[in-house]
Amino acid sequence: MNIFRFAGDMTHLFSVLVLLLKIHTIKSCAGVSLKTQELYALVFATRYLDIFTDYISLYNTVMKLIYLGSSFSIVWYMRRHKLVRRSYDKEQDTFRHLFLILPCLLLALVLNEKFTFMEVMWTFSLYLEAVAILPQLVLLQRTRNIDNLTGQYVLLLGAYRAFYVLNWIYRYFTEVHYVHWITWMSGLVQTLLYADFFYYYFHSWKNNEKLQLPA
Repeated sequence: MNIFRFAGDMTHLFSVLVLLLKIHTIKSCAGVSLKTQELYALVFATRYLDIFTDYISLYNTVMKLIYLGSSFSIVWYMRRHKLVRRSYDKEQDTFRHLFLILPCLLLALVLNEKFTFMEVMWTFSLYLEAVAILPQLVLLQRTRNIDNLTGQYVLLLGAYRAFYVLNWIYRYFTEVHYVHWITWMSGLVQTLLYADFFYYYFHSWKNNEKLQLPA
């Protein structure tokens, strides 16, 4: 564990808490993409298949349980909660996220470090996480009406990935034989997808304007 990894975990955790705060207290999921949340639920379900077989540490297990529980809870709220689901903008959230799943699965079957079920599922989760934010970004571009909590949620997700990139760089120079090119490339793609959002977020903050993404 290093400071970059810890910062990444905490910003990821805060992003989940911000979204749950919005959904639970305001009873609204306006501006939130169900498609992205379903993709994240699939990411964690396939990445943490080893949760009951490979024990690393209490911290690691607790974080896995938090991500699994929170991701499926958010999907349940948006699909089933009688108040929250009314605010879901189904007409705008039309990104066909299923077309992201199949290419990522095929890529994981072809490009992986070890051709075993667990390894392929882990690799699949990396590829899918890299593009899971796309439906959310498209929804924000379409609605062009981003409330503070939704904006902070996406910002924290981007910061989480940026900290993880720094973590990989740090580990590359401090650990012997630390080479995980699949993880690095997936993380880099994911970070680049946030670049446009970061630009407009800080531009609106600097000018004290409401955050809007160009159509």
